[in-house]
Amino acid sequence: MKRIRALFCGVATAALAAAGLSAFATAQAAGATTGQAALSNRWYAAAPYLMPTDNNPPDAGAIMDATGLKAFQLAFILAPNGGGCSPTWGGTSAVSSDTAVSSVISGIRAKGGDVSVSIGGYGGTKLGQACSDAASTAAAYQQVITKYQLKAIDFDLEEPEYENTAAVAHEIGAAKILQQNNPGLYVSVTTAGTADGTGWFGKQMLNEAKSQGFTPNNFSIMPFDGGFSGAAAQTSALTNFNTILQSTFGWDQATAYAHEGFSGMNGRSDSGEYFKQADFQTVLDFATSHHMDRFTFWSLNRDRQCDPPDNGATSGVCSSVPQSDWEFAKYAVTFAGATPPTTPPTTPPASSSPTPPGGSCTAAAWSSTATYTNGSTVSHNGHTWQAQWWTQNEEPGTTGDWGAWRDKGAC
Repeated sequence: MKRIRALFCGVATAALAAAGLSAFATAQAAGATTGQAALSNRWYAAAPYLMPTDNNPPDAGAIMDATGLKAFQLAFILAPNGGGCSPTWGGTSAVSSDTAVSSVISGIRAKGGDVSVSIGGYGGTKLGQACSDAASTAAAYQQVITKYQLKAIDFDLEEPEYENTAAVAHEIGAAKILQQNNPGLYVSVTTAGTADGTGWFGKQMLNEAKSQGFTPNNFSIMPFDGGFSGAAAQTSALTNFNTILQSTFGWDQATAYAHEGFSGMNGRSDSGEYFKQADFQTVLDFATSHHMDRFTFWSLNRDRQCDPPDNGATSGVCSSVPQSDWEFAKYAVTFAGATPPTTPPTTPPASSSPTPPGGSCTAAAWSSTATYTNGSTVSHNGHTWQAQWWTQNEEPGTTGDWGAWRDKGAC
């Protein structure tokens, strides 16, 4: 999924994971409590993606009030940009010392909702790449589950990780360990979609899961950024993916659909495809009529109207199609089995280029002649930007969600 974004892994922690010590027992030993009640799995299956600290994050409570949404898929957990087998938000903010995301989660739970956390995404270094084996990868993710008292987790396996067979084996092995050690944990695995369902690397991932005897709640594909044109192309890909699941795992059609998910992109995709409200309704009807397990989308940060609505560009903070605020979230609410409110939100549309507040940018100004590497920061057009990989002469904010620059917010 091309988008603006992207505890200690020592011997003792890995040994705990390998020994099969449950998260509950670990929390008990540490004196922790787990008072948050789980939602039904259907809500975790319907949770849209939300970047809680990047891409002009919207207020989760306002979305809940406007739509009836109860669950959010927070993105993304990565390995540290400087290296190491420990979980961070976006490669920069250590989970162990996080307070910002914890505050977002507390606000959601105070209103009766909950969160899942997504691992990976497009770009950046994933823990499956950085950690030495499945046990140490699982130990890193267990820190995330324990810190945030998670009842659900998503493995978003994309480039460049899903091309690395060892890294994918670590991720699948970690997912199996977490599933065993956290009874009732809802686990989704998300990967790229193609017209045929999924590509070679996606099929290799499924074969790895089969070889390890791992079955998550669902395998979801992302049918966008691959030459798709509206809902018909997406439902065709979902049908083809169902056939792949049948042939890989020996399931019948109904069982395959019960383990299949859809992860879409609202509005204009990175490659210029358009998925409008009618397309979402068509895919939602397909998903519910075939009793699929998951229906989600990227992202709530984009679930608001740009200014102008049809801006002809892909944005991380608005959809680039005419809409009311949080309109796409209501399809997820419907999939979860709830009825969204009918009163439209009254908040103003989001600008694709938000006006920065007063103050000054402290990072050096971007230069078209300079060379930047992963982690470099610059200021440009009133925002701070961070490079996700090597880049030169790529202007921040002009290359859509697939570009090298991550928007760190107005300055």
